[in-house]
Amino acid sequence: MRKIMMLAAVAAVAATPALAQSNSSPWSMDEARGYGSLGYSYLEDSYTGAVQGRMGVELNRYLALEAEVGVGVKDKDFSVLGQDGTLKHEWDAAGYVVGKVPVGENFEVFARGGYGHTEMKRELAGVSTDEGGDHWSYGAGAEFKLNEDNGIRADWTRREFKGDRDSLDAYSVNYVRRF
Repeated sequence: MRKIMMLAAVAAVAATPALAQSNSSPWSMDEARGYGSLGYSYLEDSYTGAVQGRMGVELNRYLALEAEVGVGVKDKDFSVLGQDGTLKHEWDAAGYVVGKVPVGENFEVFARGGYGHTEMKRELAGVSTDEGGDHWSYGAGAEFKLNEDNGIRADWTRREFKGDRDSLDAYSVNYVRRF
């Protein structure tokens, strides 16, 4: 099911430029552009981190669609009653709708909402347990554009896991490249 969801999100992002209309309004999709980013995401409540990549399309000045994938690179070591354990961030993936508001020529703020999956593994006393799961996500951030094609982006995203699992806050910093 997750593979189908991710394939559908990627297909939607790839097909979006075909929706462009001929119109000079700020909501026009005449100037739809793709973008990609690469950065680091720190998951606050689990004290783990991931290298994160995003691909998206800016439909117009105010609206974008994006997909992100992260691979864990920082684990959290812990101890319970003298037993050493590790919490590993395996991977995560999500799709988002992003609303943007330009603040000046080179700066914009944004809010985003979407759905994803985070896979984590807890190992303690030789026993491995899967953690994480599916989640609704929402957040906000800002991007400073270095020039027309390059920028630096910082954001916060809350992951609200389904069921009785806790939420997780992620803080990310990314280099952005438009194409």
